[in-house]
Amino acid sequence: MTTYDDRASLTDLTTTAERVRRSVEGVIEGKPEVVRLSLTVLLAEGHLLIEDVPGVGKTMLAKALARSIDCSVRRIQFTPDLLPSDITGVSIFDQQRRDFEFKPGAIFAQIVIGDEINRASPKTQSALLESMEERQVTIDGKTYELPSPFMVVATQNPVEMEGTYPLPEAQRDRFMARVSIGYPSADAELQMLDVHGGVSPLDDLQPVAHAHDIVKLIDAVRTVHVADSVRRYAVELVAATRSHPDLRLGASPRATLHLLRAAKASAALSGRDYALPDDIQALAVQVLAHRLLPTAQAQLNRRTAEQVVLEIMQRIPVPTSGGAETSYVPGRPTSQPPLYGQQPGARRL
Repeated sequence: MTTYDDRASLTDLTTTAERVRRSVEGVIEGKPEVVRLSLTVLLAEGHLLIEDVPGVGKTMLAKALARSIDCSVRRIQFTPDLLPSDITGVSIFDQQRRDFEFKPGAIFAQIVIGDEINRASPKTQSALLESMEERQVTIDGKTYELPSPFMVVATQNPVEMEGTYPLPEAQRDRFMARVSIGYPSADAELQMLDVHGGVSPLDDLQPVAHAHDIVKLIDAVRTVHVADSVRRYAVELVAATRSHPDLRLGASPRATLHLLRAAKASAALSGRDYALPDDIQALAVQVLAHRLLPTAQAQLNRRTAEQVVLEIMQRIPVPTSGGAETSYVPGRPTSQPPLYGQQPGARRL
């Protein structure tokens, strides 16, 4: 198996990630689980969908993460009149050279912030499909590579649907994880008034890591070992969504790959060079739920995709090691963000 040859790689990862985490938490008050998930997705080479009600800091989280890393950042405000060429770029004929010159679009950045992504037309949304999956853009038959690291952080408002275009399943499947920030606690909101009451903390936010550091950390995450039993556990969890009676669309093989990558990044952030079933369990809801489509009957019964994933985790046997079982226990505190549609303090089903 491939493991860390020198422990310095793992130490560097946790040290750098800790600096970025503290930097982002200086802007986003009282949401350490959400910040950790954002870092996990970044190091797992994924994309993050932040879906929540207005005013809870969706765009602020995306901006804080982008500014904490010394890399190129572009922000795209998605609107109904946004064109695909505004995102990918366009070839313009140069009169002097008598040839076409490619003008890169906003997608040519290391961190791309897509604000209110569901307000753009499906044609414009589809311009992101190749970029997010293959990390390249094809214009007029020519392929252009995107920089590394590359991450799309998109936000959308799930309660204001007038004038919006719901993301198709193919687009949602390309996001590694979806997170709901939720309302802050009273203490965190009070602290927010002190911090944000004068000037925005984003104005004073300085990069605490370089882009090449993040690339090295991503390479280190790839070497995290995953045992065959843990791999099989991830496959069984995803496969169970495809035959569940409350779902008319289960998770794709891409979801299995994203779940495994996220578990490896989570293990590295915890200082381990091997993944555990606990890493799979802690991320299953965030990685799988947004890809699932409940049946009409399940919707009438107010059954959510998040509840189905938690039910599957309780039903699928968990790999054991040395006789010590690490299975999901209902009611056990887990270090994960609040479920989508749930506010902090609500009982998990």
